[in-house]
Amino acid sequence: MFRVKHFGTKSSIIKKMNKFKDRLKEIRLEKEMTRKQLADVLFVSERLISYWENGKRECNFDTLIRLADIFNITIDYLLGRSDF
Repeated sequence: MFRVKHFGTKSSIIKKMNKFKDRLKEIRLEKEMTRKQLADVLFVSERLISYWENGKRECNFDTLIRLADIFNITIDYLLGRSDF
């Protein structure tokens, strides 16, 4: 039987995943943008934005790049890898 070695606890992995949803909502509200406005810019549904902000879905890599460009922030910030 093969064993998979995990680096970090489940809770630390979950916390990192949750940073995206929190940061996305935080930056959207800071820029005074509604979910509908962001959805229109990204050509996605408002419901999809809601799923991202509630941690029910993850966006793809291309969308992550577009979000960073739209908000003029780094991908690392969106993913919780940096604080600026």
